Amino acid sequence: MDQTMPKTESAGKTQIQMPKIPWQDRPAGCVDPMWRYEANPIIPRDALPTSHGVFNSAAVAFGNGFAGVFRADDKTRRQHLHVGFSKDGLSWDINPEPIRMVSDDPDLPPHEMGYDPRVCWIEDRYYVIWCDLYEKCPTIGLAWTRDFRRFHQMERAFLPFNRNGVLFPRRINGMYVMLSRPSDGGHTAFGDIYCSRSPDLRYWGDHRLVMKPQQPWETTKIGAGPVPIETPEGWLLLHHGVLCSCNGFVYSFGAALLDLDEPWKVVARAKPYLMTPARSYEHVGDVPNVVFPVAALVEPHTDRMAVYYGAADTVVCLAFAHVSELVDWVKANA
Repeated sequence: MDQTMPKTESAGKTQIQMPKIPWQDRPAGCVDPMWRYEANPIIPRDALPTSHGVFNSAAVAFGNGFAGVFRADDKTRRQHLHVGFSKDGLSWDINPEPIRMVSDDPDLPPHEMGYDPRVCWIEDRYYVIWCDLYEKCPTIGLAWTRDFRRFHQMERAFLPFNRNGVLFPRRINGMYVMLSRPSDGGHTAFGDIYCSRSPDLRYWGDHRLVMKPQQPWETTKIGAGPVPIETPEGWLLLHHGVLCSCNGFVYSFGAALLDLDEPWKVVARAKPYLMTPARSYEHVGDVPNVVFPVAALVEPHTDRMAVYYGAADTVVCLAFAHVSELVDWVKANA
């Protein structure tokens, strides 16, 4: 793959141009605002020689194609981050060796776990955000890269316990902004989305509550999904929500709009879920009944959006939508 990244300059900041994203037209008769790729899953559980499952993984534009950071649980059931590349966003060449972080700080504790990564381009580099461990306790790991070959580990964003860290794709009023979900050391039978700000990606404060569970489909806990998408109506946020059924957790996902300047303020939030487990690959796997959105690719000139989501904590899948339709759906169903 050509590693020269097509870029444009806007207000002194470098922006990555989006290649042609994966796409499939809405099926005949479908009235839902989002629909699944008919060839799901796009990445099987055994995509690597050592993988027990590959899921909950992030993809971004890179070069003339795409790069991704993938969660792959190995056959000892340890979670690792792996890098991958694709020309079309569908067929992926994933490095079987886990990412090895580098750091100039000898006192920085090395990362311990690779769990549910997100990837975000801000200004001049890509940032990787994932659920790491610190002394066996979950918290938010951070790293940056420009070439997806060398990954520079940064200080962890928060003390344990925390998960589902998601950066906004630009500074807002001069500050970096991150969504996260304070948690516990287990499977966390609770969880709200919070917003935090930082001048330097090292020291975080101004913590504000964004959303709490409201509807039955998300009554147990919620968490941010892909990097928020900027629209004239607000930041479009996909978020997962968990119902505790008599047969265990059920992970669905919904959508909301956040204020452009004060993203801890909700402009509109759809009451119904956007997607819920409804296919065999979402019902059957290591963790049954899971759809978990992690990344979204958007073509501004076509209004198309491709969402990468994990299914049943086992495989990677795709779904599609039009951004403007999804914004209208959120407002109409708030």
